[in-house]
Amino acid sequence: MARKTESSFAELFGDNNIGDEGVSTLRISEIEPNKNQPRKSFNNETLKQLADSITEHGVLQPLIVRSIASGNYMIIAGERRWRAAKMAGLSEIPVIIRDDLSDEQAMQIAMIENLQRENLNPIEEALGYKELIDRFDMTQDKLAQVLGKARSSVANSLGLLALPNGVQELLRSGSLSAGHCKALKKVKDAALMTELAHKAAEGELSVRQVEAIAKREAARLEEEKDKKELKPRLSYYTEIEVSLSELLGTKVRISENKSGNVLQIDFSDKEQLEGIVKYFN
Repeated sequence: MARKTESSFAELFGDNNIGDEGVSTLRISEIEPNKNQPRKSFNNETLKQLADSITEHGVLQPLIVRSIASGNYMIIAGERRWRAAKMAGLSEIPVIIRDDLSDEQAMQIAMIENLQRENLNPIEEALGYKELIDRFDMTQDKLAQVLGKARSSVANSLGLLALPNGVQELLRSGSLSAGHCKALKKVKDAALMTELAHKAAEGELSVRQVEAIAKREAARLEEEKDKKELKPRLSYYTEIEVSLSELLGTKVRISENKSGNVLQIDFSDKEQLEGIVKYFN
C-alpha cells in the first residue's frame, strides 16, 4: 500500500506537468476542503497575491479532488488555489478527479503535498509529521525519505510538540524563532521556559542568551541533584571529630563525597605529625 501511495504522489506532483489529460471543471461550490490537512490557517496577504495572479492568468494547475458521500468533492491537493479562486470571484475551477485513490492514499498524498509545497509554520509542520506517523504507521526514517528531508530535521520538528502550549503558540504566530525554541528545549523547568520564551518573543533575549541561561540552569539542577544524592551526615562523625581533636590536639574533619569518605587530620609541623603517628601506632 505504501509503495502504491508513493507512486501516486510522484505521478501527481513529481514533475508538475499534468497537462490536459483527465482535467475536468467543477463549480467551486461543489468542492470542500480536506479537514485533515496540516495547515489550519492561511495568510490573507499571500492568498490575495495568488488571487490576483489567478485573475490575470487563470488557475494554471488543476486541483486534485475525489468524490465524497455528500455528492461534493473533497480537495486532496490545492486548497490555497481553491481559496484564492473563490477570492478572485471564479465560479468554476479545473480539477483532476481521483476516485481510484483509497482513503489512506488520498489523505497521505494530501498531507505530503501540503508539507512539501506550503509554507507551514513550524508547529503545523510538526503536527503534519505526527499525523502521518500516527495514522499511517510510518517511521521517522520513512517519512524523511518520502519528504526528501534529513531524519534529524523530522526529529527536531517533532520535538517542538513537547514544548509547553504557550511556547508553541508563540512559535505558531511567528513571534518566536525556531532557533530560540531549540535553545529553550534545554530548559527543563516548564515555567522558566515559558517565561524565557515570552522575553525572547519581546526581543529581550537573543538565542545565545537563552542558551547561556539554559546552561546555567542545567548546572544548577545538576548541583542540586548531587546534593540530594549525598546521605545525611551521621552525628557519630561529629562525635569522632571532637574526640580525635581532643586526643591529638589538632583539627580533625570527616567528609563524605561520591568517591568515598575521608578522614582529615591537620598538623602544624614535623614534630606534631610524628606525635600523631606515634599515637596511632
